[in-house]
Order: sequence, then C-alpha cells, then structure tokens
Amino acid sequence: MAFNAMFRKPKNELEKGGRPPEKRVESDVEITETCPLCNRATPISELLESLHVCQCGHCFRLTARQRIGYLADKDSFSELFDEIESSDPLGFPGYAEKLELIKKTVREPEAVVCGTAFVGGQGCAMFVMEPYFMMGSMGAAVGEKITRLFEYAQERSMPVVGCTVSGGARMQEGLVSLMQMAKTSGAVRRHSDAGNFYLTLLTNPTTGGVTASFAMQGDVTVAEPGAIVGFAGARVVEQTVRKKLPPGFQKAELLLEHGFLDMIVLRKNQRQVISELLKMHDRREIA
Repeated sequence: MAFNAMFRKPKNELEKGGRPPEKRVESDVEITETCPLCNRATPISELLESLHVCQCGHCFRLTARQRIGYLADKDSFSELFDEIESSDPLGFPGYAEKLELIKKTVREPEAVVCGTAFVGGQGCAMFVMEPYFMMGSMGAAVGEKITRLFEYAQERSMPVVGCTVSGGARMQEGLVSLMQMAKTSGAVRRHSDAGNFYLTLLTNPTTGGVTASFAMQGDVTVAEPGAIVGFAGARVVEQTVRKKLPPGFQKAELLLEHGFLDMIVLRKNQRQVISELLKMHDRREIA
C-alpha cells in the first residue's frame, strides 16, 4: 500500500486548512450570512454592528485579526514573533505544499498571532489563535510563539490574555506537536511563579492538546456562549465510555455548571470584562 493512501482525503474546506466557504446569499439589497443555529440570514452590516453575533446568540467564528480588533484598544496592538513559521520536521506527505497554500489563502504565517496591546487602557501581552489556519492546530511554531510570549511577559512583569480556538495538536508534526503541550505549560508556570496574571478566553471550538495545556491553565478562565471545550470529541467519548452523554456535553454552559470555567461572557462585554480583570490584578496597583 502506498504511504499516501494511509491518510484519508479531507472531507471539507476546513480540513484542507483554508477558509471554509461562507454561507452568504446575494440579494438586491445586501450580502447576508446564514446562521447555522437558527438559519436566519443576517446582513453583513448588522453582523459588523453586533460583533458577528446572530440575534439568536450564536457567535460566528472570527479571524485572529478580527478578534484583536474587537478586544484591543484602537491602534494599540503591536505584533511580536511574526517571523516564526512552521517547517516540515517529519517530511509528512504534502504538508509543505499545504502550508504554503494556507499562508497565501489565510494571509497569516501561522495559526496564532502574538503581541502586546491595551484592553480598556490596561496593558498586556496577547495571543489570539487563527481558526482558518488548519483549524488553529498547534504545531512547533505555535508552541514556540506562545512560549516566547509568556517569557517576554515574564521579563516585563506583564499579564497575558490568551484567546483560544483549536482542533488540537497538528498531526503532520507528530510528536513534535505533542511536545508543545509541556513546553507551553512550563512557560505558563514560570510566568505564574513570577507573580503574573494569565487570563484565557475560550472560543468555539477549543479542543485536544490545546485544552490539555495552556487553554485551561489561566488564573481566570472565561468562555464565549456555546463554545465547545474538551479534549476528545463527543462521539469518541461516547463510544469509549459506552454511555449516552448529557445534553450540551462539552458546551461552555455545562462546563461552567461543573466548575471548569469562571464565567461566560457575551462578546459585546468581553473588552470591558477583560479590562476590569486586568486592572484587578495589576501588580503596580497592589504595590
């Protein structure tokens, strides 16, 4: 059997790594986007005003740059480590070509954007994962950028705000990607031991190795409504334990009920809440 035949072909655009085709409807008035939850077609202008949230409450997926624009004060974001990009450590069939295609399609060098910013006037280091770069999967470059951001913040006694969205570790990098779980976790611990604050915002979906490492290690952990957060997929868990899972399994609301989250925050309130939490944990004010 040929080596390439061992791996199935992607079933959809998201698995290919590019942006999925958006369900938009051309009309005489304006382009609309259809909500997967309520099937309502919402004009793009309305979505821009509502921060890409449907009237039913469904949070449309954001690019990393869109989320930075919503959270960070205007013109305050300064990018770091944008020169770090993935390589092909295992010579995985077709991976190098796939990376080049994704970079051109998504117009990002990697699946996470790192930098410094002000949120409601409060300074912080910030990383935001990019869902359209191989579903925010964590490879060596993602782990390196996040690790360096925590080290940068530790040296300057800065808090870190992290926004996660990920399908987990990047299979094309094998054990190299799995090692990033320990690597990033170590950086988070050193940052914490130095007395610094870390806040995580979990968005839909946050799964796999990202959930099992830096996503769930924040001093305060918040999530968007309806966000799926977990390690293995619900179907995998159900088939493993051979039991029917409760309604809303792995949804943010159920995690909050069982103590895995500190709060669920509407997108329109996230900048204010994050700003207040940063101010509350400002070491300069304590001193």
